[in-house]
Amino acid sequence: MIRFAFVFLLFILPSFSVLSQANYEIPADTQRIVFLGNSITYSGQYISYVETYYRLKYPDRELEWVNVGLPSETVSGLSEENHANGAFPRPDLHERLDRVFEQLKPDLVFVNYGMNDGIYLPLDEGRFQKYKDGINWLDEKINEIGAEAIFVTPPVYDPVKGPAYANVLNNYSDWLLSKRYTDGWNVIDIHWPMLNYLEDQRDLDSTFYLAKDGIHPGEMGHWLMAKEILLGLGQSEVKNYAYIDEALASFPNGQEVLGLVAKRQALLRDAWLTAIGHLRPGLAEGIPLKEAEDKAIEIEKQIRELLR
Repeated sequence: MIRFAFVFLLFILPSFSVLSQANYEIPADTQRIVFLGNSITYSGQYISYVETYYRLKYPDRELEWVNVGLPSETVSGLSEENHANGAFPRPDLHERLDRVFEQLKPDLVFVNYGMNDGIYLPLDEGRFQKYKDGINWLDEKINEIGAEAIFVTPPVYDPVKGPAYANVLNNYSDWLLSKRYTDGWNVIDIHWPMLNYLEDQRDLDSTFYLAKDGIHPGEMGHWLMAKEILLGLGQSEVKNYAYIDEALASFPNGQEVLGLVAKRQALLRDAWLTAIGHLRPGLAEGIPLKEAEDKAIEIEKQIRELLR
C-alpha cells in the first residue's frame, strides 16, 4: 500500500507541480543568498533575472545574491571516463563545499544539480543513487551551517537530443519533487514547466528549441527558470509575463538595473570562485576578492540610484 501511494505521488507530481509552486518567503534576517550548480548556473542569466526582479519589487531589502556555480560540476561525484576528451574529470562539489560555506557563510542556498549527474547515459539505479546521496549530503551540510536550502529541479534535457537522457532528468526531477512531501524540503520545479513549454512550442514549430545543444538554455530558457523560481518565492504576478522584457517593463529603469546586476554578479562570481578554489581548468581567473568587492560597491551605488 505504501509503495502504491509513492508511485501514485510520483505519477501526479509533474502535472501538479506546473500548476503550483510551493511558496517560500525569504526571511527578513536573510543577508546572503548563494547559488550552487553547474555551467547553467555559472552562466548566471536566470540568477540575474531573479535578483533584478526581486530588487525592483523590493528596493529597500538589502540582500546579497552570489553565484558560485561551476561548469561541469556534479553533486554525485560521477564523471565520464573520457570527459572533455580526457582533459579533466568532472569537478565534484564535495571537494569545495566546505570552503564555499566557510568563506561565504550563506543564509540561504539555492541548489541546482542533476544535468551532469547522470553523465549523459541512460537511467541506471547506481548512478541515480549517487545523485540521491549527493543531494541528501548537501542538505545535511546546509543544515549544519544553519542556513535554509531551496532545491531546484534540473533544467530540461531536450528529448530530440536523446530521449534516454531526457528520461533520466524526468526521474531525477520527480524524486527531488517527492522530497517536498516526504521530508518537507523547499523544492522549486523548473523541469516540468520547461518541458511543457518546449513541447507546446514544438507542436507549433518542429524546429523550436530552448537549448541548441539540448543542455544550455538560451534567454528564453533562463527566463522560464527565473519565472518558476520567482513564483516559488511568492511573486505570483510573474505568471503573466511571457518574457523577461515584459517583467522588467513593469518597473522604471528595469533594463538598466538588469545590466548592472549582471555585471556585478559576474565580477563577484569570478572573484569568489578564484578565492575559494576549484579543480575546473579553463575558467577565467577572477581579480582579487577585495578589488572585486570595491568595484561591486561602486556598481551597487549605481543600482541604488536607479531604484530610488
